[in-house]
Amino acid sequence: MRKIVMGTRGSVLAVAQAETVKKMLIEKIPGLTVEIKKIVTSGDRDQTTNWGGDSSLKSMFVKEIERELLEGTIDFAVHSMKDMPQISPEGLINACFPIREDNRDVLVSKNNTVFSEMPSGSVIGTSSLRRKSAVTELYPEMEIKPIRGNIHTRLGKLDSGEYDGIILAAAGLIRTGLESRISEYIDPEKMPPAPAQGILCVQCRENNMEILEILKEIDDRETRIICEAEREFSRIFDGGCHTPMGCFAVIKEEEIFLKGMFCSGEKMYFGEAGGSIEKPKEAAQKLAEIIRRQINE
Repeated sequence: MRKIVMGTRGSVLAVAQAETVKKMLIEKIPGLTVEIKKIVTSGDRDQTTNWGGDSSLKSMFVKEIERELLEGTIDFAVHSMKDMPQISPEGLINACFPIREDNRDVLVSKNNTVFSEMPSGSVIGTSSLRRKSAVTELYPEMEIKPIRGNIHTRLGKLDSGEYDGIILAAAGLIRTGLESRISEYIDPEKMPPAPAQGILCVQCRENNMEILEILKEIDDRETRIICEAEREFSRIFDGGCHTPMGCFAVIKEEEIFLKGMFCSGEKMYFGEAGGSIEKPKEAAQKLAEIIRRQINE
């Protein structure tokens, strides 16, 4: 079987994600050779602009990779689903969604302290409005301080004493072998994760039938359905990385259940809705309507 080339960002986390997909493919298709090509994106080059603050700027982390896909220099690409714009460029398709990693947020703190044991005035690092809103609601005695950088940069800032704790995605720490740094897994009922957090998206050319067949081997049906529901909730509220909203879906038998939060002003609004797994977007639309009614009351 010929060698296939996978594109990815060059960050430690992105490469770890690509290696995860590579391992899955090789286990499913003996004899397959997968080469990983690291690609620098606009978001990687610019470390000062807050790309995550506007959903229209999500493409800054994917557009160079998508260009190489369209030009044929790579066969497929691995992305964090959170980074993906709602619409793919013409000619490309989100072909595969491997099984989801833990989607919860976590606290990493000095001395491995959990939230309930941290003293008043402790400095918590996050640049996510969603996480900030939840921490402010749950632990109003904490001080929130913005933080930027990749996982290792943020951990370095924590270790140097700039923060007493930082909030990260469990998936990133697990995939980079840093699970031991986790001090506390945060209850998703209290702090709903970002839509599609922990989900990988494998993108390829829609007419590349050979690659599409290969990627079917690692596509997870439940993850695909859950992703569709959570991404629809995000779309309705125009969710960028810094939009104060979160949600998570679970599947039980043939039904999908979605819980979510949206912050309007200083108040957090929660809701839940369910429906058939055949129509996951409908559950998201029901949930959005429930939350909108609360906001307008």
